[in-house]
Amino acid sequence: MLNRNNTALVLVDIQGNLAGLMHDKHNLYCNVQKLIRSLKVLNVPIIWLEQNPQGIGPTVPVIANLLENQTPISKMTFSAYQNEEFKQALADTHCKQILVAGIESHVCVYQTVVDLHKAGFEVEVLSDAVSSRTHSNKQIALMKMQNLGIQLTSTEMALFELLGTSEGQDFKEIIKIIK
Repeated sequence: MLNRNNTALVLVDIQGNLAGLMHDKHNLYCNVQKLIRSLKVLNVPIIWLEQNPQGIGPTVPVIANLLENQTPISKMTFSAYQNEEFKQALADTHCKQILVAGIESHVCVYQTVVDLHKAGFEVEVLSDAVSSRTHSNKQIALMKMQNLGIQLTSTEMALFELLGTSEGQDFKEIIKIIK
């Protein structure tokens, strides 16, 4: 089970024109927005990544506008875990449970998740908050990750695990976000 005091979100590369080419981009954007808003309520750290922003462009505004007090970590490696600034940001959270959302499932998401898993983190991929340009590439990536022992989850499942109860103000705020 996810624990809000031990969980961080890694948001991978939802940028530029590439983001607009994603399969089912509407649901991708919608679920990522719900995640960010809800994780802010729960005070869960978010590590925001951009792959080669000079070449691909910045994070799409509907996502970036929700991260107004943060600066993305720029990377050139497909796996964020090969980037020292990312590794330091991750260490600074002191979290061992990592949720991953973003694009593309079969490239940067996949390679980041595999490296995090190898490094001993409990990684869960938000299957409804990742995408690739083609549905088949997303499906292949999810299958390969599962075959390696990496867990899949959904946006709502992860949020309800982090909540743990229907009591309190956090629940009331998150219910408004996900409906």
